[in-house]
Amino acid sequence: MVHIRTVKTSSGATAVQIVHSNHFGKRDIEHIGSAHSDAEVELLKAVARQRVLAGQGELDLGLDARPADPKPRIVASRAGLLWGAIEDAVVALGLDAACGDEVFFQLVAARIIEPTSKLDSLRVIEEAGAAAASYRTVTRRLPIYATEGFRRSVSTALAKRATIGPASLVLYDVTTLYFETDKADELRIPGFSKERRLEPQIVVGLLTDASGFPLEVSAFEGNKAETHTMLPVIRRFMKAHRLTDVTVVADAGMVSDANRKAIEAEGLSFVIGEKVPKPPNVVAEWRRQHPGSDIDDGQVFIQPRPAGPKDGRRDHVVYYQYRADRARRTLRGIDEQVAK
Repeated sequence: MVHIRTVKTSSGATAVQIVHSNHFGKRDIEHIGSAHSDAEVELLKAVARQRVLAGQGELDLGLDARPADPKPRIVASRAGLLWGAIEDAVVALGLDAACGDEVFFQLVAARIIEPTSKLDSLRVIEEAGAAAASYRTVTRRLPIYATEGFRRSVSTALAKRATIGPASLVLYDVTTLYFETDKADELRIPGFSKERRLEPQIVVGLLTDASGFPLEVSAFEGNKAETHTMLPVIRRFMKAHRLTDVTVVADAGMVSDANRKAIEAEGLSFVIGEKVPKPPNVVAEWRRQHPGSDIDDGQVFIQPRPAGPKDGRRDHVVYYQYRADRARRTLRGIDEQVAK
């Protein structure tokens, strides 16, 4: 085995050497020379390589041949594999039978590959290797996709895939989508924007099953309060799928006190995740019983909250979970505020 190495000498120079070694551990070192600059080192390495390769033949692989035009040309590109994967997913979800519309599939697939405008989606479709419909056909089909019947067929297929039963756990949340225009209409209205935008927007609500699988998407006026969107979606979903009991999971910002009472009035249940501003009674009691002890990370405290005799509400159970990382981030934020 032969290799070239460089070593520092006592005088500060760099020596270039050829090392010959065998499997018995014996090594012979051939000194090529010493250099005092990077250029001299590279020169000595070149000399060493010539000595190592001396007497060896070279197999002509034709690598020196150069085409007339050395720069490669890209003549086409397509996202065929990705397009096929999206097609398989649509079939697996049963959306092909529910929609039965090639233009709708093309628009959805194009948005997955490259989110862009409806007009530019035609370019994405063609680059994926599919025959895109005309822009006039797209605009003619859009009103159909906005109908309640079309949206219901999509939701039904998704609910069937999620195996929604008589009693189901569903998750609900909303976001806002703004439009790059100054002109508002009956749907696109400026309101509270999660992106802190001033343009007209709409509120989009997403209902999913317990695993996060989407069940239904709804659109509301841009100035509609988030807490006023949840119950209409739940009622419509239950009616469409003949559900008798639903447990709604949401964050505290989504479920107002009025919504909680309305959910209970309809015989439904809810699970709300929220932060508490101060230690609850059950935690304070634990600290009194365990002075000087730290709460274990992930420990859960359970506190029943019976309903009062006059409020007409059901009994509640509150679960408090302590997380060390959350506490660390909270304390760091408090320290930063105090420092300011």
